[in-house]
Amino acid sequence: MSEDNNKDLSEKLSQMSLSTAAPGGAGDTTSSDAATADQPADDTISSQVAQQVQNQLQQLIDLNNKRKGRGEAQKHTFWDTQPMPHEASGASQDIPIMHSPIVPNKEKSALRQEPYNMPKGFEWSDIDILDPEQLNEVYNLLTFNYVEDDDCVFRFDYSPAFLTWALTPPGFRQDYHLGVRSTKTGRLMALITAVPATVCVYEKSTPMVEINFLCVHKKLRSKRLAPVLIKEITRRVNHTGVFQAVYTAGIVLPVPVGSCRYYHRSLDPKKLIEVGFSRLSPRMTMARTQKLYRLPTETATPGLRPMTMEDVPGAHKLLTTHLEQYDLFVQFSVDEFAHWLLPRDGVIRSFVAVSETTGEVTDFCSFYFLPSTVINNPKHNTMNAAYSFYNVATSVELKVLMKDALILAKRENQDVFNALNLMQNDSFLEELKFGIGDGNLQYYLYNWACPTMESKKVGIVLL
Repeated sequence: MSEDNNKDLSEKLSQMSLSTAAPGGAGDTTSSDAATADQPADDTISSQVAQQVQNQLQQLIDLNNKRKGRGEAQKHTFWDTQPMPHEASGASQDIPIMHSPIVPNKEKSALRQEPYNMPKGFEWSDIDILDPEQLNEVYNLLTFNYVEDDDCVFRFDYSPAFLTWALTPPGFRQDYHLGVRSTKTGRLMALITAVPATVCVYEKSTPMVEINFLCVHKKLRSKRLAPVLIKEITRRVNHTGVFQAVYTAGIVLPVPVGSCRYYHRSLDPKKLIEVGFSRLSPRMTMARTQKLYRLPTETATPGLRPMTMEDVPGAHKLLTTHLEQYDLFVQFSVDEFAHWLLPRDGVIRSFVAVSETTGEVTDFCSFYFLPSTVINNPKHNTMNAAYSFYNVATSVELKVLMKDALILAKRENQDVFNALNLMQNDSFLEELKFGIGDGNLQYYLYNWACPTMESKKVGIVLL
């Protein structure tokens, strides 16, 4: 990929990657919106164990600041009130490595019982995502208010089918799909969601929620709703006995447990140039650019085919074993694996290769679809993007399997294939002509203290 194309693509993707943000992500109010938010009523920690953890965290902050020769850490008005580490931690001779909650779990009776107050004219509303009318309301809110790039050229287009998939895994709860409505019109004006997951962090398995789709209507950005949404979803999740969460954002908050960089691979460079996602290098013609990114028409992994329900037990076993080498990953049950990875038209594609001698699944690749609306373009109104999901190669090299994934995504009329440099992805990105992005996707753990990790040790992909 040319240097100019790399820069242009990466800038667009880094701006738009904020869509997977939970608290503090794009489409939401920013940390300045948290400045007027009330501190949660249940923030006070009475446990001596918790106080020791907080003391250790403060020692880490002081130690790291001293090492870096800097003074007070950057202030985050809202996030500094939350049970989050406020400085990156790692192994040192002075401070032991911690793996524990920052705030201990509480009895239900010790939690705030009443919902947080909404500004006058607004009210909480549980969203029934399985109701077509309410699903359409969520779709419209996100479509017109969630994420645009800085130039207002691209806007993520989460389809209703995608939203249903993202919000209804096994064990999902309607009270985890939290909306805000106008009391006058009943219109949906804000949203935050959570779905359950069992997350393993440095070999410690913990029930958590994945937070996503924090969105406030553009007309209400001055209402400081985002901090209230975060506190209320936290209160609700706590009442179900869960006290940790995982989420991603394209911005730096206190404090990422890991940071991964976006990479992108052109599948239809001509269209990407026409929509303004990239530009033609002065040193390249359109014909040469198209030739550079041309792919074979046939895949190379023997026997690679779409995954079926019959493949689920073997593919689940393969992925489960593979993920155990990472420091942060989801422990999928068989039912969860089936929900997240079985193919769905227009949402996700998964493929397997099966050994002819043993009948075992030897290779697995998957990608999901997240298109963007192209605003005010005379030739195109949609840019189709495939995102790498989970991939395991044992009978072929990973770069061979992922080249096949590119071919399969091209067959689905995708224009660009995006991937993060997590897990083993670094082994194929350069050779398969992925361009490096300028922006990072930050991974966060709410109410959990642990050392930070390298991108290659991150084994979780959030939508």
